[in-house]
Amino acid sequence: MRYYEDIEVGETREFGEYHVTKEEILEFAEQYDPQPFHTDETAAEESAFGELVASGWHTAAICMRMLVDGPMQDRASMGARGVDELRWKQPVRPGDTLSIRTEVIDKRVSESDPERGYVDSRLEGITQDGDVVISWIGLGMIARRNPGDD
Repeated sequence: MRYYEDIEVGETREFGEYHVTKEEILEFAEQYDPQPFHTDETAAEESAFGELVASGWHTAAICMRMLVDGPMQDRASMGARGVDELRWKQPVRPGDTLSIRTEVIDKRVSESDPERGYVDSRLEGITQDGDVVISWIGLGMIARRNPGDD
């Protein structure tokens, strides 16, 4: 298990592989983001995208799943304080395969609870072609191995 003390600013990791299907794009959009360019191929052709594209929220959910299945598995995670700077940079299309890259950009001990540290990490979702399609800064909370050892 990796605790706050084990994580270094500048640490970068790449992982995951998720193949996005047309069926999944349609199913997610019908339930959570029913805009025509996510739910109707004909309407999507007339949109700014020119074809069916995944909801940005769908893309975020896919990346979150890869994050949980990846580096969060071995972290003493205590949840998160939120997300900053969420950006949908390019659309995700049926047939894209996504992976993620994370970089620790800041860490500090919580002033209100010495049992936890704050670890801020930039996440980027990347296509098989190397295009960044989404990014955000996750404001993680990680348990400390030895609270009070400062």
